[in-house]
Amino acid sequence: MTSREFDIVLFGATGFVGALTAAHLAEHAPATVRIALAGRSESKLRQVLADLPGAPDWPVVIADSSDPASLRAMAERTRVVITTVGPYAKYGLPLVEACATTGTDYVDLTGEVLFHREAVDRFDAAAEASGARIVPSCGFDSVPSDLAVLFLADAASHAGDGELTETTLYATIKGGASGGTVASAIGQADEMRGSKDKRRIVLDKFALSPDRGAEPSGEYRDGATAAYSDEIRSWTAPFVMASYNTRVVRRSNALLGHRYGRGFRYRELMRTGDGLKGRATAYAVLGGLGAMMGAIAVPFLRPVVDRVAPSPGEGPSAQARAKGYFRMDARSTTTSGARYQSVVAAQGDPGYAATAVMLGEAGLALALQRDELPLPAGRRGGLFTPATALGRPYADRLVAQGFTIEAGKTSA
Repeated sequence: MTSREFDIVLFGATGFVGALTAAHLAEHAPATVRIALAGRSESKLRQVLADLPGAPDWPVVIADSSDPASLRAMAERTRVVITTVGPYAKYGLPLVEACATTGTDYVDLTGEVLFHREAVDRFDAAAEASGARIVPSCGFDSVPSDLAVLFLADAASHAGDGELTETTLYATIKGGASGGTVASAIGQADEMRGSKDKRRIVLDKFALSPDRGAEPSGEYRDGATAAYSDEIRSWTAPFVMASYNTRVVRRSNALLGHRYGRGFRYRELMRTGDGLKGRATAYAVLGGLGAMMGAIAVPFLRPVVDRVAPSPGEGPSAQARAKGYFRMDARSTTTSGARYQSVVAAQGDPGYAATAVMLGEAGLALALQRDELPLPAGRRGGLFTPATALGRPYADRLVAQGFTIEAGKTSA
């Protein structure tokens, strides 16, 4: 791939998150990295270029999700494709196929179980044969969760304290849902309504694991209640992305030969605070999520969703993005009885500002540090997760961008 024209092609650069990712690359990619922007409209791509810091003289590539030949031609010209074009179940599979069959590395920001499962089933073997590293979910879904548990398990293992058992990640966030996330949720709800098999996949706690029949029993159910946690002295509510993130983390454990532990059990909750305010917030979140998911699932209520949610391609102002933040706090007890904690945190709206950094740095890690990156034993390519394909070198890149990523033993 060293002879290819580009190191990175950013597909979907004219979208909201795509433009933010392009801005991150323009500010932080070394000048030696050969970058191109791709999409359907040359004029819109050139406008994005003109608005970037320093107005870089990057080429533009015309490609369309509905034209597989254009996607393959794009993939053949570059070492890495970063794509923000979703919903991925609707638009993403032809690009995964193009990258998997041409040996081109790929990253996206999907949070869609059905897309991820189908991509694995259809293209993992082709990517293994070509050596392509296909890495879905390199945004807020699901980098913080995946790295938090990786660091938790590594800290315990390096100290000789055994494997992880009961593990809970507590999410604290300030930020809004993106229009793309809402569109993805609507698309997946429609697919579930029309197919019992797809409903079964989405509800399967090991939906993304390589061998679901070999996974242990007794795994946590997806959170559906508000409750008080003595562990963190706070009320908790269901975390909106838990039903996807948990599947990604369990896939990482399986791809790593269950290095986290055969007794590893994992869940994610949203931290809402203590006292009466924390309790009220927990129940408000629970009710709000129930209402939103109900409206998404029932077609005649979709106009309600359209009125309150941003449209795909829309997003908050720069000032609002800067005020956002997230903190993912993972706690676990090991097989030796030791207690461990990890934290992944960053300033910036999780679904926009922070996601643009995570996505851009994932592409740069593959373009600049490919030989340093981890892979599951015996693999040269395939469908991976951020933890299993990018690991600590990627985490170091995020820390250099202001992220906090740390783990250690705790007495509490």
